[in-house]
Amino acid sequence: MTSPKVLHFPDRPQFSAFMKPCRVEGEAHKLEVYGDIPDDIDGTLFWVMLDPQMPPFIEDDPMATYALPNPTANYGLSKYRNKYTDAVRFNIRSTANANVIYFNGQLLALKEDSPPYAMDPVTLETKGLYDFEGQLPSLTFTAHPKIDPDTGEMICFGYEAKGDGTPDICYYQVGPDGGFSDICWLVAPVCAMIHDFAVTENWWLRWNNSFPGHTLNAYENEKGNIIVDLGISQQNVFFWWPDSKGSAPEPSTITSQLMRFTINPNTTTETLSDPEVLHTGNSKFYRIDDRFATRKHNHCFFDLMDPSLGTDFESIAPRLGGGYPLYNALAHLDLLTRETKVYFPGKTHLVQEPVFIPKAGSPVEGDGYLLALVNNYNTMASELHLLDLKDPTTARAVIKLPVRLRPGLHGNWVDSGDMSSKIGVSTI
Repeated sequence: MTSPKVLHFPDRPQFSAFMKPCRVEGEAHKLEVYGDIPDDIDGTLFWVMLDPQMPPFIEDDPMATYALPNPTANYGLSKYRNKYTDAVRFNIRSTANANVIYFNGQLLALKEDSPPYAMDPVTLETKGLYDFEGQLPSLTFTAHPKIDPDTGEMICFGYEAKGDGTPDICYYQVGPDGGFSDICWLVAPVCAMIHDFAVTENWWLRWNNSFPGHTLNAYENEKGNIIVDLGISQQNVFFWWPDSKGSAPEPSTITSQLMRFTINPNTTTETLSDPEVLHTGNSKFYRIDDRFATRKHNHCFFDLMDPSLGTDFESIAPRLGGGYPLYNALAHLDLLTRETKVYFPGKTHLVQEPVFIPKAGSPVEGDGYLLALVNNYNTMASELHLLDLKDPTTARAVIKLPVRLRPGLHGNWVDSGDMSSKIGVSTI
Protein backbone atom coordinates (compact mmCIF):
# COMPACT_ATOMS: atom_id res chain seq x y z
CA MET A 1 0.00 0.00 0.00
CA THR A 2 1.12 3.53 -0.65
CA SER A 3 0.79 6.27 1.91
CA PRO A 4 -1.92 8.82 1.24
CA LYS A 5 -0.73 12.02 -0.33
CA VAL A 6 -0.23 14.87 2.13
CA LEU A 7 -2.45 17.80 1.24
CA HIS A 8 -1.78 21.39 2.22
CA PHE A 9 -3.95 24.46 2.05
CA PRO A 10 -3.52 26.30 -1.23
CA ASP A 11 -1.07 29.18 -1.26
CA ARG A 12 -3.79 31.72 -1.91
CA PRO A 13 -4.87 34.90 -0.07
CA GLN A 14 -8.09 33.34 1.21
CA PHE A 15 -6.05 30.78 3.18
CA SER A 16 -3.31 33.08 4.49
CA ALA A 17 -2.70 35.81 7.07
CA PHE A 18 -5.92 36.74 8.93
CA MET A 19 -7.83 34.38 6.66
CA LYS A 20 -5.64 31.42 7.57
CA PRO A 21 -7.85 28.61 8.93
CA CYS A 22 -7.93 28.75 12.73
CA ARG A 23 -9.67 25.39 13.40
CA VAL A 24 -10.34 26.13 17.07
CA GLU A 25 -12.97 24.45 19.22
CA GLY A 26 -13.31 25.41 22.84
CA GLU A 27 -14.53 27.82 25.47
CA ALA A 28 -12.92 30.80 27.14
CA HIS A 29 -14.27 32.24 30.37
CA LYS A 30 -14.02 35.73 31.88
CA LEU A 31 -12.55 37.43 28.83
CA GLU A 32 -10.60 40.67 29.08
CA VAL A 33 -13.04 43.58 29.05
CA TYR A 34 -11.81 47.14 28.57
CA GLY A 35 -14.61 49.44 29.66
CA ASP A 36 -17.83 48.05 31.09
CA ILE A 37 -20.75 45.90 29.98
CA PRO A 38 -24.08 47.54 30.94
CA ASP A 39 -26.15 45.82 33.60
CA ASP A 40 -29.13 45.38 31.28
CA ILE A 41 -27.28 43.26 28.70
CA ASP A 42 -27.79 39.53 29.20
CA GLY A 43 -27.79 37.30 26.15
CA THR A 44 -25.76 35.59 23.44
CA LEU A 45 -24.43 36.59 20.05
CA PHE A 46 -24.64 33.62 17.69
CA TRP A 47 -22.35 33.87 14.66
CA VAL A 48 -21.28 31.72 11.72
CA MET A 49 -18.09 31.84 9.70
CA LEU A 50 -16.25 29.84 7.05
CA ASP A 51 -13.30 27.94 8.52
CA PRO A 52 -12.00 24.92 6.60
CA GLN A 53 -10.73 22.03 8.68
CA MET A 54 -8.95 20.36 5.78
CA PRO A 55 -7.57 21.51 2.43
CA PRO A 56 -10.80 22.25 0.65
CA PHE A 57 -12.97 20.92 -2.00
CA ILE A 58 -15.61 22.67 0.12
CA GLU A 59 -15.26 24.53 3.40
CA ASP A 60 -16.33 23.39 6.85
CA ASP A 61 -17.99 25.87 9.14
CA PRO A 62 -17.87 26.46 12.88
CA MET A 63 -20.49 28.01 15.08
CA ALA A 64 -19.53 30.59 17.70
CA THR A 65 -21.27 32.09 20.71
CA TYR A 66 -20.38 35.18 22.68
CA ALA A 67 -22.31 35.24 25.94
CA LEU A 68 -22.56 38.49 27.89
CA PRO A 69 -24.07 37.60 31.27
CA ASN A 70 -23.24 40.83 33.06
CA PRO A 71 -20.62 41.68 34.17
CA THR A 72 -18.52 39.03 32.40
CA ALA A 73 -18.02 37.92 28.83
CA ASN A 74 -17.55 34.35 27.67
CA TYR A 75 -16.80 32.70 24.34
CA GLY A 76 -17.51 29.27 22.90
CA LEU A 77 -16.77 27.67 19.55
CA SER A 78 -17.69 24.31 18.13
CA LYS A 79 -17.51 22.63 14.75
CA TYR A 80 -20.81 21.28 13.52
CA ARG A 81 -21.18 18.38 11.16
CA ASN A 82 -21.91 18.95 7.52
CA LYS A 83 -22.90 16.79 4.60
CA TYR A 84 -19.37 15.54 3.94
CA THR A 85 -18.85 14.17 7.45
CA ASP A 86 -19.10 10.37 7.41
CA ALA A 87 -21.10 10.69 4.19
CA VAL A 88 -21.35 8.12 1.42
CA ARG A 89 -24.08 9.77 -0.63
CA PHE A 90 -24.05 13.54 -0.88
CA ASN A 91 -27.78 14.13 -0.61
CA ILE A 92 -27.38 17.60 0.89
CA ARG A 93 -24.58 19.79 -0.44
CA SER A 94 -24.60 22.58 2.11
CA THR A 95 -22.31 24.01 4.76
CA ALA A 96 -24.95 26.22 6.46
CA ASN A 97 -22.43 29.03 6.81
CA ALA A 98 -24.45 32.15 5.95
CA ASN A 99 -26.59 32.98 9.00
CA VAL A 100 -27.88 31.66 12.31
CA ILE A 101 -31.25 32.30 13.97
CA TYR A 102 -33.15 31.21 17.07
CA PHE A 103 -36.83 30.42 16.45
CA ASN A 104 -39.44 28.42 18.35
CA GLY A 105 -36.85 26.83 20.63
CA GLN A 106 -34.51 25.86 17.80
CA LEU A 107 -31.06 27.25 16.97
CA LEU A 108 -30.80 27.01 13.18
CA ALA A 109 -27.74 27.48 10.95
CA LEU A 110 -28.74 28.60 7.48
CA LYS A 111 -27.56 28.61 3.91
CA GLU A 112 -30.01 28.90 1.06
CA ASP A 113 -29.06 25.65 -0.69
CA SER A 114 -30.55 23.26 1.88
CA PRO A 115 -32.87 22.94 4.88
CA PRO A 116 -31.51 24.42 8.12
CA TYR A 117 -29.17 22.56 10.44
CA ALA A 118 -30.49 22.38 14.01
CA MET A 119 -28.00 22.77 16.85
CA ASP A 120 -28.04 22.56 20.60
CA PRO A 121 -28.00 26.22 21.70
CA VAL A 122 -25.88 25.43 24.77
CA THR A 123 -23.23 23.04 23.43
CA LEU A 124 -23.53 23.95 19.71
CA GLU A 125 -23.64 20.22 18.94
CA THR A 126 -25.26 19.56 15.58
CA LYS A 127 -28.56 17.69 15.80
CA GLY A 128 -28.96 17.36 12.04
CA LEU A 129 -31.02 18.74 9.19
CA TYR A 130 -34.28 20.27 10.38
CA ASP A 131 -37.46 20.04 8.28
CA PHE A 132 -39.83 21.55 10.86
CA GLU A 133 -41.25 18.17 11.89
CA GLY A 134 -41.79 17.14 8.27
CA GLN A 135 -43.59 20.33 7.24
CA LEU A 136 -40.90 21.99 5.09
CA PRO A 137 -42.30 21.94 1.52
CA SER A 138 -39.11 23.10 -0.20
CA LEU A 139 -35.74 21.40 -0.54
CA THR A 140 -34.15 24.74 0.32
CA PHE A 141 -34.54 27.47 2.96
CA THR A 142 -33.49 31.12 2.75
CA ALA A 143 -30.47 32.43 4.66
CA HIS A 144 -32.44 35.57 5.56
CA PRO A 145 -35.89 34.77 6.96
CA LYS A 146 -37.85 37.72 8.37
CA ILE A 147 -39.71 37.81 11.68
CA ASP A 148 -42.97 39.74 12.02
CA PRO A 149 -42.55 41.54 15.36
CA ASP A 150 -46.33 41.68 15.94
CA THR A 151 -47.37 38.11 15.15
CA GLY A 152 -44.05 36.33 15.76
CA GLU A 153 -44.40 34.64 12.36
CA MET A 154 -41.29 33.82 10.35
CA ILE A 155 -41.57 34.65 6.64
CA CYS A 156 -39.43 32.42 4.43
CA PHE A 157 -38.82 31.16 0.92
CA GLY A 158 -36.62 28.71 -0.92
CA TYR A 159 -35.31 29.04 -4.45
CA GLU A 160 -34.28 26.05 -6.56
CA ALA A 161 -36.97 24.63 -4.32
CA LYS A 162 -37.39 21.37 -6.25
CA GLY A 163 -33.66 20.69 -6.62
CA ASP A 164 -30.45 22.11 -8.09
CA GLY A 165 -31.06 24.14 -11.22
CA THR A 166 -34.85 24.24 -10.96
CA PRO A 167 -36.60 27.61 -11.43
CA ASP A 168 -39.14 26.87 -8.69
CA ILE A 169 -39.56 29.20 -5.72
CA CYS A 170 -41.56 28.22 -2.64
CA TYR A 171 -42.87 30.91 -0.27
CA TYR A 172 -44.21 30.02 3.18
CA GLN A 173 -44.77 31.35 6.68
CA VAL A 174 -44.04 29.61 9.97
CA GLY A 175 -46.08 30.51 13.04
CA PRO A 176 -44.52 30.97 16.48
CA ASP A 177 -45.85 27.49 17.31
CA GLY A 178 -43.93 26.00 14.36
CA GLY A 179 -46.94 25.47 12.09
CA PHE A 180 -46.72 26.28 8.36
CA SER A 181 -49.20 28.46 6.45
CA ASP A 182 -49.58 30.43 3.20
CA ILE A 183 -47.51 28.00 1.14
CA CYS A 184 -47.21 29.36 -2.39
CA TRP A 185 -45.27 27.94 -5.35
CA LEU A 186 -43.86 30.21 -8.08
CA VAL A 187 -41.80 29.60 -11.20
CA ALA A 188 -39.06 32.13 -11.99
CA PRO A 189 -38.19 32.97 -15.62
CA VAL A 190 -34.63 31.77 -14.97
CA CYS A 191 -32.79 29.88 -12.26
CA ALA A 192 -30.86 32.53 -10.32
CA MET A 193 -29.44 33.20 -6.88
CA ILE A 194 -31.92 34.96 -4.54
CA HIS A 195 -29.97 35.60 -1.35
CA ASP A 196 -32.17 38.09 0.49
CA PHE A 197 -35.62 39.65 0.33
CA ALA A 198 -37.66 42.39 1.99
CA VAL A 199 -41.12 42.06 3.50
CA THR A 200 -43.94 44.58 3.91
CA GLU A 201 -47.31 43.98 5.51
CA ASN A 202 -49.33 43.54 2.31
CA TRP A 203 -47.46 43.65 -0.99
CA TRP A 204 -45.46 41.39 -3.29
CA LEU A 205 -43.28 43.26 -5.81
CA ARG A 206 -41.27 42.67 -8.95
CA TRP A 207 -38.30 44.66 -10.20
CA ASN A 208 -35.93 44.70 -13.13
CA ASN A 209 -32.70 42.73 -12.96
CA SER A 210 -29.88 44.44 -11.03
CA PHE A 211 -27.24 43.72 -8.40
CA PRO A 212 -28.95 44.48 -5.10
CA GLY A 213 -27.24 43.54 -1.87
CA HIS A 214 -28.68 42.84 1.55
CA THR A 215 -31.95 44.50 2.41
CA LEU A 216 -32.28 46.83 5.38
CA ASN A 217 -36.06 46.82 5.77
CA ALA A 218 -39.33 47.50 3.96
CA TYR A 219 -42.63 49.02 5.06
CA GLU A 220 -45.73 50.88 3.86
CA ASN A 221 -45.89 54.61 4.58
CA GLU A 222 -48.89 56.78 5.45
CA LYS A 223 -49.59 57.42 1.74
CA GLY A 224 -49.81 53.72 0.99
CA ASN A 225 -46.49 53.69 -0.83
CA ILE A 226 -44.03 50.88 -0.31
CA ILE A 227 -40.60 51.83 1.02
CA VAL A 228 -37.72 49.43 0.38
CA ASP A 229 -34.22 50.20 1.70
CA LEU A 230 -31.29 48.10 0.52
CA GLY A 231 -27.73 48.23 -0.74
CA ILE A 232 -27.21 48.46 -4.49
CA SER A 233 -24.06 48.35 -6.58
CA GLN A 234 -23.83 49.49 -10.17
CA GLN A 235 -21.17 46.83 -10.76
CA ASN A 236 -20.92 43.06 -10.61
CA VAL A 237 -20.07 42.49 -6.96
CA PHE A 238 -19.36 38.83 -7.73
CA PHE A 239 -16.41 39.85 -9.89
CA TRP A 240 -15.03 36.30 -9.88
CA TRP A 241 -17.97 35.37 -12.14
CA PRO A 242 -17.41 37.37 -15.35
CA ASP A 243 -20.36 38.24 -17.55
CA SER A 244 -21.19 36.46 -20.80
CA LYS A 245 -18.54 38.54 -22.59
CA GLY A 246 -15.85 37.66 -20.07
CA SER A 247 -15.82 41.13 -18.49
CA ALA A 248 -15.46 41.72 -14.76
CA PRO A 249 -14.80 44.88 -12.74
CA GLU A 250 -11.57 45.53 -10.86
CA PRO A 251 -12.39 44.56 -7.24
CA SER A 252 -10.99 47.80 -5.80
CA THR A 253 -13.51 49.83 -7.84
CA ILE A 254 -16.63 48.05 -6.56
CA THR A 255 -18.83 50.05 -4.20
CA SER A 256 -22.30 49.62 -2.73
CA GLN A 257 -24.59 52.38 -1.48
CA LEU A 258 -27.66 52.35 0.74
CA MET A 259 -30.67 53.31 -1.41
CA ARG A 260 -34.42 53.69 -1.00
CA PHE A 261 -37.16 52.77 -3.45
CA THR A 262 -40.52 54.49 -3.00
CA ILE A 263 -43.10 52.43 -4.88
CA ASN A 264 -46.69 53.33 -5.65
CA PRO A 265 -48.46 49.93 -5.80
CA ASN A 266 -51.25 51.45 -7.90
CA THR A 267 -49.00 52.72 -10.67
CA THR A 268 -49.53 51.47 -14.21
CA THR A 269 -45.85 51.72 -15.17
CA GLU A 270 -43.72 48.58 -15.17
CA THR A 271 -40.41 50.29 -14.40
CA LEU A 272 -39.59 51.61 -10.95
CA SER A 273 -38.36 55.16 -10.55
CA ASP A 274 -34.70 55.60 -9.70
CA PRO A 275 -34.00 55.09 -6.00
CA GLU A 276 -32.98 57.78 -3.54
CA VAL A 277 -29.43 57.47 -2.19
CA LEU A 278 -29.68 57.44 1.60
CA HIS A 279 -25.94 57.30 2.18
CA THR A 280 -23.25 57.96 -0.40
CA GLY A 281 -20.55 55.94 1.35
CA ASN A 282 -19.38 52.47 0.38
CA SER A 283 -21.39 50.31 2.77
CA LYS A 284 -22.67 46.82 3.48
CA PHE A 285 -24.28 44.57 6.13
CA TYR A 286 -27.28 46.75 6.99
CA ARG A 287 -29.19 46.21 10.22
CA ILE A 288 -32.10 47.80 12.06
CA ASP A 289 -33.70 47.51 15.46
CA ASP A 290 -35.36 44.19 14.57
CA ARG A 291 -38.43 45.03 16.64
CA PHE A 292 -39.33 47.36 13.75
CA ALA A 293 -39.00 44.83 10.94
CA THR A 294 -41.70 45.38 8.26
CA ARG A 295 -42.55 48.69 10.02
CA LYS A 296 -41.27 52.23 9.54
CA HIS A 297 -37.72 52.53 10.83
CA ASN A 298 -35.77 55.70 11.61
CA HIS A 299 -32.42 54.20 12.57
CA CYS A 300 -30.08 51.97 10.63
CA PHE A 301 -26.62 50.57 11.26
CA PHE A 302 -24.04 49.26 8.81
CA ASP A 303 -20.40 48.69 7.91
CA LEU A 304 -18.68 51.56 6.15
CA MET A 305 -15.45 51.90 4.19
CA ASP A 306 -14.04 55.42 4.53
CA PRO A 307 -10.32 55.64 3.64
CA SER A 308 -10.18 59.19 5.03
CA LEU A 309 -10.57 57.88 8.60
CA GLY A 310 -6.91 56.93 8.70
CA THR A 311 -6.70 53.15 8.44
CA ASP A 312 -3.04 52.17 8.02
CA PHE A 313 -3.58 50.02 4.94
CA GLU A 314 0.14 49.93 4.19
CA SER A 315 0.94 48.16 7.46
CA ILE A 316 -2.06 45.82 7.56
CA ALA A 317 -2.09 44.86 3.87
CA PRO A 318 0.31 41.89 4.29
CA ARG A 319 -1.91 40.57 7.12
CA LEU A 320 -5.32 40.84 5.49
CA GLY A 321 -5.54 37.64 3.51
CA GLY A 322 -8.29 37.63 0.90
CA GLY A 323 -11.85 36.70 0.11
CA TYR A 324 -13.65 39.07 2.47
CA PRO A 325 -14.90 42.65 1.90
CA LEU A 326 -13.04 45.33 3.84
CA TYR A 327 -14.87 47.88 5.99
CA ASN A 328 -13.13 50.09 8.53
CA ALA A 329 -15.99 51.69 10.48
CA LEU A 330 -19.48 51.22 11.90
CA ALA A 331 -22.12 53.79 10.98
CA HIS A 332 -25.40 54.88 12.56
CA LEU A 333 -27.70 56.76 10.18
CA ASP A 334 -30.64 58.70 11.61
CA LEU A 335 -33.17 58.76 8.77
CA LEU A 336 -35.13 61.65 10.31
CA THR A 337 -32.20 64.05 10.51
CA ARG A 338 -30.05 62.24 7.89
CA GLU A 339 -27.15 62.61 10.32
CA THR A 340 -24.52 59.86 10.25
CA LYS A 341 -22.36 59.08 13.26
CA VAL A 342 -19.30 56.92 12.68
CA TYR A 343 -17.29 54.69 14.99
CA PHE A 344 -13.69 54.14 13.89
CA PRO A 345 -12.14 51.27 15.89
CA GLY A 346 -8.51 52.04 15.07
CA LYS A 347 -5.88 52.29 12.36
CA THR A 348 -5.21 48.54 12.34
CA HIS A 349 -8.80 47.33 12.70
CA LEU A 350 -11.58 46.32 10.31
CA VAL A 351 -15.19 45.58 11.24
CA GLN A 352 -17.79 42.90 10.59
CA GLU A 353 -21.61 43.03 10.56
CA PRO A 354 -23.13 44.78 13.59
CA VAL A 355 -26.14 43.61 15.59
CA PHE A 356 -28.50 45.79 17.60
CA ILE A 357 -29.23 45.00 21.27
CA PRO A 358 -32.34 46.74 22.70
CA LYS A 359 -32.01 48.42 26.06
CA ALA A 360 -33.92 46.33 28.59
CA GLY A 361 -37.46 47.57 29.10
CA SER A 362 -37.28 50.34 26.49
CA PRO A 363 -39.75 50.23 23.55
CA VAL A 364 -38.02 53.18 21.83
CA GLU A 365 -36.50 52.40 18.44
CA GLY A 366 -32.71 52.56 18.46
CA ASP A 367 -32.45 52.84 22.25
CA GLY A 368 -29.76 50.33 23.07
CA TYR A 369 -26.39 49.08 21.95
CA LEU A 370 -24.48 47.96 18.89
CA LEU A 371 -22.20 44.91 19.01
CA ALA A 372 -19.77 43.86 16.30
CA LEU A 373 -16.83 41.55 15.76
CA VAL A 374 -13.66 43.47 14.90
CA ASN A 375 -10.45 42.18 13.32
CA ASN A 376 -7.30 43.52 14.99
CA TYR A 377 -4.48 43.17 12.45
CA ASN A 378 -1.87 44.40 14.92
CA THR A 379 -2.45 41.60 17.44
CA MET A 380 -3.84 39.20 14.80
CA ALA A 381 -6.74 38.44 17.14
CA SER A 382 -10.48 39.09 17.19
CA GLU A 383 -12.38 41.48 19.42
CA LEU A 384 -15.97 42.39 20.25
CA HIS A 385 -16.71 46.12 20.31
CA LEU A 386 -19.80 47.30 22.18
CA LEU A 387 -21.23 50.76 21.46
CA ASP A 388 -23.78 52.60 23.57
CA LEU A 389 -25.96 54.34 20.99
CA LYS A 390 -26.20 57.41 23.20
CA ASP A 391 -22.75 58.06 21.72
CA PRO A 392 -22.02 55.62 18.88
CA THR A 393 -18.70 57.29 18.04
CA THR A 394 -16.86 55.58 20.91
CA ALA A 395 -16.76 52.06 22.32
CA ARG A 396 -18.28 51.51 25.72
CA ALA A 397 -16.48 48.16 25.96
CA VAL A 398 -13.85 46.27 23.99
CA ILE A 399 -13.83 42.54 24.69
CA LYS A 400 -10.61 40.77 23.73
CA LEU A 401 -10.90 37.25 22.36
CA PRO A 402 -7.91 34.95 22.89
CA VAL A 403 -8.11 33.66 19.30
CA ARG A 404 -8.13 34.88 15.71
CA LEU A 405 -11.44 34.09 14.04
CA ARG A 406 -11.81 34.25 10.29
CA PRO A 407 -14.35 36.90 9.27
CA GLY A 408 -17.89 35.57 9.19
CA LEU A 409 -21.05 36.53 7.39
CA HIS A 410 -24.11 37.00 9.59
CA GLY A 411 -25.27 36.48 13.13
CA ASN A 412 -27.97 37.48 15.57
CA TRP A 413 -28.30 38.52 19.20
CA VAL A 414 -30.65 36.48 21.38
CA ASP A 415 -31.65 37.90 24.74
CA SER A 416 -31.63 35.36 27.54
CA GLY A 417 -35.26 36.16 28.29
CA ASP A 418 -36.24 35.02 24.79
CA MET A 419 -34.60 31.63 25.15
CA SER A 420 -36.34 28.57 26.50
CA SER A 421 -33.33 28.04 28.77
CA LYS A 422 -30.22 29.94 29.76
CA ILE A 423 -27.84 30.00 26.78
CA GLY A 424 -24.08 30.39 26.62
CA VAL A 425 -21.18 29.04 28.59
CA SER A 426 -21.51 29.31 32.32
CA THR A 427 -19.50 31.74 34.36
CA ILE A 428 -16.99 30.64 36.96
